Amino acid sequence: MTEPKPRPRRLTEIVSSLDGRPSFSIGELVDELGERAFGALMFIFAVPNIIPTPPGTSAVLGLPLVILTFQLMIGRQTMWLPNTIRKRTIDGSLVTAFVRKAMPVLTRFEKVLRPRLSLLAVSDLAERAIGLVAFLLAIVLFLPIPLANIVPAAAIALLSLGLAERDGVAVLVGYLLGAGTVLVLVLVSSAIYAAIVTFINVLLGL
Repeated sequence: MTEPKPRPRRLTEIVSSLDGRPSFSIGELVDELGERAFGALMFIFAVPNIIPTPPGTSAVLGLPLVILTFQLMIGRQTMWLPNTIRKRTIDGSLVTAFVRKAMPVLTRFEKVLRPRLSLLAVSDLAERAIGLVAFLLAIVLFLPIPLANIVPAAAIALLSLGLAERDGVAVLVGYLLGAGTVLVLVLVSSAIYAAIVTFINVLLGL
């Protein structure tokens, strides 16, 4: 008789297991997560851009997020990271701050997350679509645009939750927040353009 597969670890279990650990490399974290790497790491790398964390967090986590979402987009089943990123160390104090701020929110989310609307979360095409949207959002997140990181980071976090928990509703909300990111960028770009035009007119006395 075939033994049933063990239940995959939920994100709360993965995130809480990081608490109190000393510094470790991104490569060690990827290897430890195994098949849960894409969804879990998307969440781990995105959330620090939403909640207050020590300075320098986004610089450590931004590029890996771009790389892993690109791989999800092209349909890779296992994650690859260049050695320069795999060897990058995450300080234990940063991880502890992240875990203690993220866990209460993640726990509440997991109470309502469940497998549903599988068309949006489970198939290869669905995962590629999640990867495409998350990749574009990760690029926005990686760019030095003031005050423009919270919405795309929240969208990526929801997409990662939907991917990890096979919840199409979470994926759908992530897509809607992604659309909100486009709107925010348009508004910010328009405001910057208007400010530049006004400055030039004042400068030239027009």
